[in-house]
Amino acid sequence: MQVAKHLLVSQPKISLIETGRRPINPRDVRDLCRLYGVTDVGVVDSLMRMARESARQGWWVACGDVPYGVYIGLETEATAIHSYEPLVVPGLLQTRAYAAAIIAATVPCPPTDQAAVRLDVRLRRQHRAHHPARPLRLWTVLDESVLHRTIGNREVMREQLEHLNALGAQPHITVQVLPHGAGAHPGLTGQFSTLTFPGTDAGVVYLERFTGDLYVEKHSDQRMYHIMYDHLQAQALSPSETRHFINDVIKMYGDAPDTGEHREQAADHAENWANRAIGRCVAEAS
Repeated sequence: MQVAKHLLVSQPKISLIETGRRPINPRDVRDLCRLYGVTDVGVVDSLMRMARESARQGWWVACGDVPYGVYIGLETEATAIHSYEPLVVPGLLQTRAYAAAIIAATVPCPPTDQAAVRLDVRLRRQHRAHHPARPLRLWTVLDESVLHRTIGNREVMREQLEHLNALGAQPHITVQVLPHGAGAHPGLTGQFSTLTFPGTDAGVVYLERFTGDLYVEKHSDQRMYHIMYDHLQAQALSPSETRHFINDVIKMYGDAPDTGEHREQAADHAENWANRAIGRCVAEAS
């Protein structure tokens, strides 16, 4: 209410701006920066430039009511994204079949047309990751659970993991697996992503939630997430070890249907990899 009064606008307008359903003009950005005590000229200029560019509607607007339209806009402008995922493969790295299975399972009884739109939007977002002129720098740390959680079926998982390894071999994409044997770690608090943008130090931390996403913009809070991510990278398997680890899990999905014996073999295999990773960390620390 105080923000609306300061800008001499209605509260509904402020709500629409905050939820990304209405563009903001550079003047409002300037006034809001003054209201919130943002004095860094570089940050203010960058935000005003982004406001001017936001007047040009993104491709996703034509797709209807996309629940995470604000994030897609940020993702489109970002130069680098570092993400930690404890449960599923990140959307930018998903295969069509895997993405379809995720959407069908996480949105209770979605209308067929809505599910199709969400799938189309997710796959179109992936074009940004492979832009020929400015490919997005992606670095993702996956909890080992992501590899063993059967999304769709075993064939879908095998295809997804093969795709993950192929993407991880590209120079602008890095994939690391954090093994169960690493024990407690900062990522236990849940999924998060950090986004950086060209020409500015003003980034954002994105926390995905079911009913409303969160964006962390306070510099001191962002710094904590960057420190957390440094620890996750250090505790995870190296990119090379990750590829070998994923290849072995792919073989398991190609084996006979899941049985108690198969699960026991998978657990033994994961433990061996975890022990090797812990031994590597101990050796580096000494």
